[in-house]
Amino acid sequence: MIFITARFRVRPEYADQWPRITADFTAATRGEPGCLWFDWSRSVEDPTEYVLVEAFRDNEAGAAHVHSEHFRTAQRTLPPHLAETPRVVNVSIPQDNWSELGEMSVPGQR
Repeated sequence: MIFITARFRVRPEYADQWPRITADFTAATRGEPGCLWFDWSRSVEDPTEYVLVEAFRDNEAGAAHVHSEHFRTAQRTLPPHLAETPRVVNVSIPQDNWSELGEMSVPGQR
């Protein structure tokens, strides 16, 4: 799978509205057949920073995402709300879902 984590620093006047601003893009991406997950979180230390954790089945699914109409729309509509260019980590890894964090396993879970 392709695993991507991106940090978006949003202009302060848009920080509280960011989930609504990105709602159509988020819903469309989650609806892509190759999207495994596409989840936003807000930083607990910086209320203007959102972290996006996303994964796509394979390179073809990632390419389909980048070439989609909703991605092109996001390229036009999201940057005016940002304070800086998002930062990203993008890797291909040989798995297709989350692994358990064994160092913090919950007794009796299963």
